[in-house]
Amino acid sequence: MYSRLQESPLRQNSSFFLFGPRGTGKTTWLKTHCADALHLDLLDSSLYLDLSARPGRLENLIPPEWSDWIVLDEIQKIPALLNEVHRLIEARGYRFIMTGSSARGLRKKGVNLLAGRALTYNMFPLTAVELGGDFDLDKSLQYGHLPLALATDAPDKFLSAYVRTYLREEVQQEGLTRNLGNFSRFLETASFSQASVLNISEVAREAGLSRKMVESYFAILEDLLLAIRLPVFSRRARRRMVAHPKFYLFDAGVYRAIRPQGPLDSPAEVDGISLETLVFQEICAINHYLDCGYEIFYWRTSNGAEVDFILYGPAGLLAFEVKRARRWSQKDLSGLKSFVADFPEATGYFLYGGNRTEYHNGFTIMPVAEALARLPSLLKRE
Repeated sequence: MYSRLQESPLRQNSSFFLFGPRGTGKTTWLKTHCADALHLDLLDSSLYLDLSARPGRLENLIPPEWSDWIVLDEIQKIPALLNEVHRLIEARGYRFIMTGSSARGLRKKGVNLLAGRALTYNMFPLTAVELGGDFDLDKSLQYGHLPLALATDAPDKFLSAYVRTYLREEVQQEGLTRNLGNFSRFLETASFSQASVLNISEVAREAGLSRKMVESYFAILEDLLLAIRLPVFSRRARRRMVAHPKFYLFDAGVYRAIRPQGPLDSPAEVDGISLETLVFQEICAINHYLDCGYEIFYWRTSNGAEVDFILYGPAGLLAFEVKRARRWSQKDLSGLKSFVADFPEATGYFLYGGNRTEYHNGFTIMPVAEALARLPSLLKRE
């Protein structure tokens, strides 16, 4: 069991949502911190059927004079239940914890998100800081940071099952798509766009599907918190910029489990994409947990100058370039140099697979493992 960086929402003494992909540790965290809570799991088929038919039955499941927390696990299964939660907060003063895998999905259904009466928190895969001495960069690149993937003796089998479970339970059972075969083919094809500028028409062509269908499938991945489309940084742009976002599945291990690999695939290329994915998921987690307030982008000009991650917020403007190679050259800094030429306010970091920190022309060249361990202080500018 690892301590999470997420500040305990329990201190606010107010109802809250806790969103995150399956397997990131939401339920484990709640059982550890809310052992005495009334726990209602909407994955329980009997409970699901009862409350789906009559959401008002929720009150009958709560003991009289109950004063502790009430956990509703997987709230997106019964969105209509939120109206009853709202009523019970107002009428009885109950405190609810509602977990789920899609805040965006609930909003798109137009359901009651409690009008500010409940805070919202997110949970991500484990971070290098949370893993501490157990962090192993090579293992992280292969298996990612889902807690169970790191805890099992067969992480590859766990990740394969995880992908299948998501397809079956989230996509098929929720009726998000009628053709699971089409979606599975799309998912494999989309994995080749990982950490790349996304061309939906090309993905559609490779998967043999319509562009409209592929666009809806990408929206499903985002709704389920399985993927993010990262926008280009275009503030005060002095050059012509690309218009399309970059695509990332949320965890390096999940990416490796989805992407088909064979003798024609370069291990170095896959490792490089996994490393960029790992850095991205860590930046997202630290930014949220420590409430750094950054918006996250990438930067790429029409002539190919690129920086992997741009963080823009109250604490400043940060630029991160990531390479797997154990050695670096001045050429590797060209994207950062171009960006800083346009944005001299920026602080630039080059993360690589070596083992020595150096400083060149105002940039910090840092081993990836060290950078991930220091990421909270880098983002907080301490």
